[in-house]
Amino acid sequence: MTNPLRMHIHDDAMAALRERIFDYARDRMQLDPPPLDKGMPFTELRAMMPDTVTESGIGGNKALDLFGEILAPASMSTDHPAMVSFIPVAPTEASILFDLVVSASCIFGGSWLEGAGAIYAENEVLKFLATEAGLPEGAGGVFVQGGTNGNLSALVAARFDAEHRLAQAGKSRPARWCFVASEEAHSSLAHSARVMDVDVIKVPVGDDGRMTGAAIEKAVAGAWGSVFAIVATGGTTNFGIVDDIASVVETAKDHDTWVHVDGAYGLAGMFAPSTKPHFDGIAGVDSFIVDPHKWLYAPYDSCALIYRNPSIGRAAHTQHASYLDVLTDTDEWNPSDFAVHLSRRARGLPLWFSLATHGVGAYREAIESNNIVARDIAAIIRESDHLELVREPMLSVVVFRRTGWTQDDYTAWSDELWEAGKAACFPSKFQGEPVLRFAIVNPRTTLDILLELVESLKDKS
Repeated sequence: MTNPLRMHIHDDAMAALRERIFDYARDRMQLDPPPLDKGMPFTELRAMMPDTVTESGIGGNKALDLFGEILAPASMSTDHPAMVSFIPVAPTEASILFDLVVSASCIFGGSWLEGAGAIYAENEVLKFLATEAGLPEGAGGVFVQGGTNGNLSALVAARFDAEHRLAQAGKSRPARWCFVASEEAHSSLAHSARVMDVDVIKVPVGDDGRMTGAAIEKAVAGAWGSVFAIVATGGTTNFGIVDDIASVVETAKDHDTWVHVDGAYGLAGMFAPSTKPHFDGIAGVDSFIVDPHKWLYAPYDSCALIYRNPSIGRAAHTQHASYLDVLTDTDEWNPSDFAVHLSRRARGLPLWFSLATHGVGAYREAIESNNIVARDIAAIIRESDHLELVREPMLSVVVFRRTGWTQDDYTAWSDELWEAGKAACFPSKFQGEPVLRFAIVNPRTTLDILLELVESLKDKS
């Protein structure tokens, strides 16, 4: 029998592999810009890759070679400055470095007993986010994996609160619960409804894309008894549109209904002077989310979920078992009590370290710089003969169309750019018609980069 501890021995071979891995990470971080890279079909990857998960293993050096030579180039670099599709990522060097530290530290981030120091640091960031939004002292929450988990966890807490208040009043719950959201809300909300087995009342928006309190009143009409939450969007994924949060909050107050804001992409806009006014009313919400891996310059994956009253989140989510009593029978802050999870890494620490390193002011400047680039390229598109701005940008997403083009034209253009390693700018859709969008969350995404893309559209017939 071989030594059962052989995987955990710090011998010379492992020390050499460790240095190779550090060198790889160092070299990757120094690339400016990184290669855009691109995915490839399974059949091509399978033909290039040997079997790697085997009974005896292939060795760390061989595995690292395969990753660097085949697997990494088959994965898109979402921090490339010309990656303007979807919502990219642009982590600071400080956040990337500290992500390595988090993994090396083996901290369990689910309970105060096991991770007090890490959780204290995470809570400093959560408190800062809550304060920036204007929530009262005592607001707080937890970092979860992503916006889908954050939205689901907030909605579970909202329904729990509605049912608890009905029980206290001696009333029965409705035959079918529902929540309210804009027709342009993120797909994760429909997914949450399926998971929770509830319905969604979709509220039509105007030409500006914003959901308003008046539109909610009209859409819900006499069904308020079945509504346990209203979800406003703080920056839609496709357009970066911020709902009229102030009027949504007022409508919710009239009906004693929970308000959640899905700000996964856009809520970071409240840090920038030019876009902060779009978030008027955020101080009155019951919960919100924002993803640091989107517009707060942190690595994947992280979502900050904030509750106005965290005790509701704790009551809704705390898991009970004999082996958990040592954790739950205390007044300490256990992150596992505030969302749909139990085990968790301390995923808020990379953002904490970067904020502590650079200061909030640097974040405000970087976010504002993205807004400026978005407004500048929108102005150029607006004045162009061959392009049409679909909506005026509110944040840092610019949506436009190339006049006279079909879906095939857009696809051919974007594929050519991607194959050449120049840019990732894939078409989206609006009202069933193809459009293009620049999602600008990387401070290295300059106006010159976007101008080159716009010019390439002009050259195509």
